[in-house]
Amino acid sequence: MLWVLDADIHNFFGSVNHEWLLRMVSHRIADPRILRLIGQWLRAGVLESGEWSETTEGTPQGAGISPLLANIFLHYILDVWVHQWRRRAQGCVSFIRFADDFVMGFEREGDARRMLSDLRARLAKFGLSLHEDKTRLIMFGKFASERRTQMGKGRPETFDFLGFTHYSGRSREGRFVVMRKTQRKRRLRKLKELREEAWQRMHTPVAEQHAWLSAVLRGHYAYFGLPSNMRSLAAFAYDVRKLWHRVLSRRSQRGMTWDRFNRMLARYPLPKPTITRTGAN
Repeated sequence: MLWVLDADIHNFFGSVNHEWLLRMVSHRIADPRILRLIGQWLRAGVLESGEWSETTEGTPQGAGISPLLANIFLHYILDVWVHQWRRRAQGCVSFIRFADDFVMGFEREGDARRMLSDLRARLAKFGLSLHEDKTRLIMFGKFASERRTQMGKGRPETFDFLGFTHYSGRSREGRFVVMRKTQRKRRLRKLKELREEAWQRMHTPVAEQHAWLSAVLRGHYAYFGLPSNMRSLAAFAYDVRKLWHRVLSRRSQRGMTWDRFNRMLARYPLPKPTITRTGAN
């Protein structure tokens, strides 16, 4: 693919039209009692800081049923529509969606620009809109580097999807491959969460802290463990070690030297960066 549409729906969960949503759910659920309960739940309102406010649109984020309803909604207004739309495309069109996050790939620029225009109109019909600051149409793929060089625009642009930054690269044999690395914002947000929880656990036994951090690292490697992401994995592991050292140093006035900390790591080793998904870059 030569063109990638990196799209973002503006305030999706807060903009879902209740009437349209219930009509779409009725295609899956025939029981009127269930539909009535869903309608009551949508109109139940939100309680924040002791104050109740009415909800006339949107699905409350954090509620267990919200992702399910959102997927039903997007299936009909986006998935089915895109499948029909690409039958009229001049080139190949790929489409990948996870919840309200999606990307499209196009073989031809004309298809990509026509999709962007049609997508705006399609979403507007259901009370939705694209986030203009976060929606981009970029050149990407095997020939993007050559074309951008000819246009004097430098290296191909990248795009973020599902926590990864996707960028153009070459294999050892010189073939074009899509490389992936941990999205910077995702990594910084995770480190911030770990920092806050680490201070809360500061006085728990070292063995318990070790078990917790080991589980965090194993989970991180399980999701982000791609061959092209080894550098980001190592950087994350290093940041976690620094964070643990800083927390343990605050447990007493004596602090903890790096020599002492390294000796402790010999007894409580943290999992090393591991490639867990060797089938993809």
